[in-house]
Amino acid sequence: MTAATLSPIYRPPSGIWYREVVAELKRTARLPQFLLPTVLTPAAFYGLFTLAVAKSPSPAFAAATLAGYGVFAATGPALFGFGAGVAMEREQGLIELKRVSPMPAGAYVVAKLVASVVTTALALALIDALAILAGVRLSAETWVALTLLHLGSAIPFALIGFGMGMRMSGKGAVAIANALFLGGSVLGGLWIPSAMLPGWMRSLGEVTPSYHLGQLARAIIGVDTIGTPGGHLFAVAAMTAAAIAWAWTGWRKSPA
Repeated sequence: MTAATLSPIYRPPSGIWYREVVAELKRTARLPQFLLPTVLTPAAFYGLFTLAVAKSPSPAFAAATLAGYGVFAATGPALFGFGAGVAMEREQGLIELKRVSPMPAGAYVVAKLVASVVTTALALALIDALAILAGVRLSAETWVALTLLHLGSAIPFALIGFGMGMRMSGKGAVAIANALFLGGSVLGGLWIPSAMLPGWMRSLGEVTPSYHLGQLARAIIGVDTIGTPGGHLFAVAAMTAAAIAWAWTGWRKSPA
């Protein structure tokens, strides 16, 4: 006899998580003012600065810039979806409502993370298509590893955004998300390789996840990097752990 037989209103926990994910994906799809810019902007930047400005970019150049722009594609959905989105939902009382409901707290975070990863995947599909048109040819193993890294890049930024959203107002979270989105992309060498940046800018970039994720992506492709993959992986792990603490304390301390 199953638990469902004992209680006609019983729903397994996995059903709650699934429904929350589906609801969040539907909500994101109904917000074209959020979805379209976050999907199209990274591809537009890649097309402009890699294909248009360079006029006749070599496949090696297009592959090298693909490493950074893939990380760039992951930062927007994570920072704005979690940072600004969570802050606005908290102000509207939605998070307070979810807290008093039987829904596990983790389902809310996982649903938003899935939506961010799906949005990132759409942006990556456009960038990868442009890279292939520019002549980029990578092995299947390299494409898989690069795609997994780019999708995983959403995690530390999502945690940072969640901590912001639980502490700041909607307007404040939007402002900080913009600063981190653009500032991290520039200082992290996602648009212009870090080796070409002034020393002080590179030093600032080293304290951002963007820099280390970008260097890992470059290592996967096989182009020149600064430092070792092991060092960058350790830095990303440490920053992600700090972001988890930031997000958790934000959830625990928030009055709503």
